[in-house]
Formats: sequence, C-alpha cells, structure tokens
Amino acid sequence: MTRRPVLIANSSGFYGDRDAAAREMVDGGPIDVLTGDYLAELTMLILWKARRKDPDAGYARTALGHLEQVLGTCLDRGIKIVTNAGGLNPAAFAQRAGELAGKLGLRPEIAYITGDDLLPRLDELRAAGHPLANMDTGQPLAAVTAEPATANAYLGGWGITAALSAGADVVVCPRITDASLVTGPAAWWHGWARDDFDALAGALVAGHVIECGPQATGGNYSFLDEITDHRYPGFPIAEVAHDGSSVITKHPGTGGLVSVGTVTAQLLYEIAEPEYANPDVIAHFDTAELAQAGPGRVAISGVRGSPPPATAKVAVNFDAGYRNTMTLVLTGLDIEAKAAWAAEELFGILGGREQFGDVDVRLLRFDTPDAPSNEQATAHLRITVKDRDPRKVGRRFSNATMELALGGYAGFHTTTPPTPETSYGVYWPALVPSELIRHTVVLPDGTAREIPHTPGGGPRRWTRTEEEFTWLATYLTADRLRELLTEAAGLPVRRYELPRLRALNFVVTGLLGEGVAASARPDPQAKGLGEYVRSRHADIPVRLLRG
Repeated sequence: MTRRPVLIANSSGFYGDRDAAAREMVDGGPIDVLTGDYLAELTMLILWKARRKDPDAGYARTALGHLEQVLGTCLDRGIKIVTNAGGLNPAAFAQRAGELAGKLGLRPEIAYITGDDLLPRLDELRAAGHPLANMDTGQPLAAVTAEPATANAYLGGWGITAALSAGADVVVCPRITDASLVTGPAAWWHGWARDDFDALAGALVAGHVIECGPQATGGNYSFLDEITDHRYPGFPIAEVAHDGSSVITKHPGTGGLVSVGTVTAQLLYEIAEPEYANPDVIAHFDTAELAQAGPGRVAISGVRGSPPPATAKVAVNFDAGYRNTMTLVLTGLDIEAKAAWAAEELFGILGGREQFGDVDVRLLRFDTPDAPSNEQATAHLRITVKDRDPRKVGRRFSNATMELALGGYAGFHTTTPPTPETSYGVYWPALVPSELIRHTVVLPDGTAREIPHTPGGGPRRWTRTEEEFTWLATYLTADRLRELLTEAAGLPVRRYELPRLRALNFVVTGLLGEGVAASARPDPQAKGLGEYVRSRHADIPVRLLRG
C-alpha cells in the first residue's frame, strides 16, 4: 500500500542559523521528520579548531539547544529528528543528546553514523595508489607540505534509513551530503530499494531545495518585487511522495514566498553540471519540472535518476597558517595615487612584501566625483597578508598601518583598530573509490552495522519565459560571462544549459582561490557574485522588457 507523502522539514541551513527555527517548525504545523543541516566545508575546519581545545568537542554545540527545545514534543508526536550536527564527533554528540534527554526525563532511541573520517587512513589510501588529487587543479595530495587537519568523505542516506528502520527517534550524522537528510528518511518512509533511482533522484532534488533553509522561501532571492510578505521567511518543508515527486512549501502564516522562482533559484545553488552526483544516485537536474501548485506550494516532478558514481567526494582541510587584514580609507581626490603611496610606505616600514607567504592588495572604489556627502567620496584599500609565522602577520603588521596616520596620505584612517592574526585553512576537494568508504551506523542498542555502497559508475542567471531563455542561451556564452565578470577573465568557465528550468549554470574554477577560509576577496564565498552579474549592462531586446 502506497503511503502518503512524508513531510520533511528543515530547521537549519548552517552552523549559526536561526535559533528558534526548530521550535517554529515543530509547533507551526504537521511534520514527520525534522532535519537540521549544520555543516559546510568551512564548518569542518571550525569544528577541528574546537576539538583541538577539547577532544570531546567537534560537533555543532548549538544543535543541543535546538534539540532541548523540541525533543519532548517530537517524541509525543512521533516526529523523527535527523541532523548532521555530529560533525567531526557524532558519537560525542549522541552521548550529549542522551544526557540532555535524561535531564528532561525523556528516553529517546538515538543512533549515530560514522565512517566519513578518512584522516587516519590517508597514508593507507595513498599507499594503495589513490592520489586524492585536487578536483580543481589535478595536483596530488602528496604535493602539499602541510599536514591535513580534516578529511571527510560525503556519505549517503542509507545509514539514516537503517537507523530509522531500527526504531531510532534521533539520528546523528557526520559529513553526509546535505540532501541525504531528505533521501534517507524518504527511503525509510516509502520503503524504497537501492535501485529506485528515479524516486531517490526526486528526493535528492527536494533535499537540495530545502537544505539551505529559508533560501528556498524568499531569502537571497533576486526579484524583491515578488515578495510581498517581508517578515522573516518560514523554513521550508518537502512533501516527498512515493514516486519521488515532491511539493515544496512552508507553514501557514509565515513570511517569505514559495514560488517557482524561489525554488528554481535554490535548485541552481552550488551545482555544477546538471548530472548532480550523490553517493546513492545521480539526479539529472535538467529533467526536473516545476509548477506552482497553489499559494506557497511548488510541485517538483519528472526527475530522472541513474546509478551513483564509483567514486566518493572527500573534503580535505589544511591548517594553512595565519592571516590579517587591515582596511585603509581613502577620501576625495587622487585615490589611486594615495593607494599606491600607502602600499609602498606600509611595506617599506615592514621590510618588504617578499617576507610574507602571500600578499593581497585590493583598491575598492566606492567614491564618486563631486560627492554630495563625505561617505560617498571614500574608497577602501584592503591589504591582506598571510604567513605560517603568526608573528609576521599579527600586531606587527596591523600596528604598522598606524604609522601612516601622521606620516602618510591626507585623510588617513582605518575601518578598524589594529587587529591580531587569525588562523585560516585551505580546502582540497578530492575523490576516492566509494567501495573504500566504511559507512557505519551505530543503532540505539549499540549494534554497529556497515552500510554497503550502491554499485554504480554512472556518469545562473535564469529566466521565466521560453522567449527570454532562448535569448539568454544565445547571448550569455562563457566568453561573454568573462567579459561581464572581469575576475573570471583568465579562469576556466564551464557552462551548462537547463532548458526545462529556463536556466544557465556557470562554474568558474579558481575564483575563490584555495577556498572560502583562505580567500582574500571581500566576499569570500562569492555570495553576491550573481547579483553583481545581474547588475551589468547588456543590450536586451525591447520585446523582453516588462513594464
């Protein structure tokens, strides 16, 4: 007998997201599963730093507070809780969750998942002939002299399925793929087999849509005129049906917007080619069809799936050293000359640029001629230095900028007082054969069960009408994007068409350098990059302009 759709709610899109979201999702209406996504590549480095100070740490501590708010109600209503807050230490999080439950007078069945941590096995893997080459540069891991801090494979959802099938009320996950928070519970609810690839692909798409929380319900959405409810957006819910089709929605009476536009925007977020690979299935995003299914409801259907790849992605993080940034404010006339003198004078005081491991100097122009206010006449000179030696880039560097106060360009001041050094990391994406991953679930009774890999080996700017897409697909080539996005001029650009979504997706390799934690860009995650490209001028046919 086919079960009704399973209602899977998201309550966190990152470590530090809305504190009240879990309670709002449980109290706001019916749900079957409450999920929380706390991990990103940068988060793993943050958790590593925490674990260096406390070996029992390494998980998302805020998630325990979220659990405390809702655990009793979830047990009363039969709502399952699935979270990746386990981070680098899922066993410790599971233990803390059990202790918390005991203090509340509750006795949930708690399971946790392991097997993602490859750090202890790196030498073994390399000795066996697996180079863990960087997916962007092709360099083997052995080329890096620094020791890796973390190395975590992205696990799939079948461990979650096994835990729920064994009666777990709470499933604590490590570095699984974000969408596995949905595919695992959906496969448990509907009893899917490992080769139900179309259904799994549909759930993967639904999981990808809700994984970033309110980003699917009006947050970070470009077309502000479409959002009429400006309260904080409600977190998303995926109603996943037996065939893998879904409806994306949110609780009634919450802010934001769920439309084909908001869902499409999130669907294109952080993907590369339309063949979106996960450990359990490859979802073909170019087969997805979206339709408004009522106010605040978007239906996703038609998603096709194929067997998963034979390799698993691994996120390696290095402790790369230390960095510091000081921003000098330049005002009025001769901005470029002031900037050149400031940089020359500063590095003269410090003894030259060459002593640092890396130097990044950026002149950010906000100034306008004959500005009507002082603020509108300013530009920023942003100077970043990096080195393995914290003494070089600490107060020695930032204090040196203060020597320009009386002996430098006219109008000198900075955006902050002198700052100390901070450590930073480098992100290294790699692949290993999936069969080498020891995906394991520890069930509530303490039994450990290994989860086999599914055999496989299978292979942004967007528009709203067919006429708009036809024009865009012709106009916005990879070379044209390089013209509009000058930072990409010398970088590889890959272009993908998704005609059913009326969308193009571009991947610019190398724009963030060695990763978010190492990037010296003012916007290190390139969150505003799409909005910047949208703001560039282009010759658009008059017939396509609305209003």
